[in-house]
Amino acid sequence: MRFLWRSGNAEGNAPAAKGAVAYGSTVSIDSESVPGVRFVIHRISFGRRMELSTRVREISQKAGFLEAGNAVQEKIEAGILAQQIDAMYLDWGLVGVEGLTIDGEAATPAHVIEKGPEALAREIVSAIKGQCGLSEAERKN
Repeated sequence: MRFLWRSGNAEGNAPAAKGAVAYGSTVSIDSESVPGVRFVIHRISFGRRMELSTRVREISQKAGFLEAGNAVQEKIEAGILAQQIDAMYLDWGLVGVEGLTIDGEAATPAHVIEKGPEALAREIVSAIKGQCGLSEAERKN
């Protein structure tokens, strides 16, 4: 009897010899915002989802509370917290960057967060959130 989970899937994981499934824990993506750059991000897994949830739980609750407020200061604070959450996603999900130097040095995930092109950082965050299966509304946070 042949089971569907052994036959590969939509992510391109082909069945390996004798029924084993080959699975890569990372995915490489060519940047659209910075041509010639490729970044590598983690795919979501059960353990990585738990780790991420733990990291962002408290800060996202606080951001939601502040965003619901009417005061300008609360809105500004909520925006700052949303940016901190995006930085957490970058730190958590970005494995590496190819084809980019920043200030004469090969780009690392830390460089992208600190000094990299903002459009690239936002593109990477979007790709990471996409790997997590977040909806469009959740991605905006």
